Amino acid sequence: MNRRFVLLGYVAAGVAVTVAAAVAWLASPEAVLGRLSLLADNPIRYGVALLALTAVRPLLAWPTTLLAVAVGFGYGWAGVPLGVALLVATAILPYRLARAGRVRARGAFRVADRLCDAGERLATAAGGVRAVAATRLLPIPSDAVSVGAGAVGIRRRPFLLGTAAGELPWVVVGVAVGVSLDRLAAGDLSVVDPTVLVAMAGVGALLLAGPLYRTFVGEGPASTA
Repeated sequence: MNRRFVLLGYVAAGVAVTVAAAVAWLASPEAVLGRLSLLADNPIRYGVALLALTAVRPLLAWPTTLLAVAVGFGYGWAGVPLGVALLVATAILPYRLARAGRVRARGAFRVADRLCDAGERLATAAGGVRAVAATRLLPIPSDAVSVGAGAVGIRRRPFLLGTAAGELPWVVVGVAVGVSLDRLAAGDLSVVDPTVLVAMAGVGALLLAGPLYRTFVGEGPASTA
């Protein structure tokens, strides 16, 4: 009996590992791009698939640039406004979850309270739109920026406007690769040239330099009204 149970345990473990690997492969960005390519001939079905991908992307922690790549593949350069809209939409869920749990996190953890306080001071000094847009230009995961904005209490309108402005360069980069059929078919997601990364990070740093200095080094938040 014991040997039978051990054997069954090994079989169950093997099946679980196989299923997990299959789900991970089927849900990988490369696999999804390959399936999206089958719908490219029908703009309506392709658009519906993009909306579904936008909805589930935060749950799967895929890079937001994947959406821009897919938009470029299906609609070309004319899809840039759509790409911006999709990246803004996919940022709402992590933002709302973080904002909903903000009070509880601040009351439960001293570190969270200090981080939120520092973030609120920076957002006040820079303005919500500028703070969100600048941080999205930095090489920081998009969902981390959304969570941070929600955690420090940035209001919805500045969050949406800042997200649209900060994600626009990433959309342009993603669309530029999406229009290349060969790269998409090969599942190549290494779409960002290092020079572009450095340039965008530099702009983001410049936008935050003044507020950071005034908030944490110079005159302090009292003079930023």
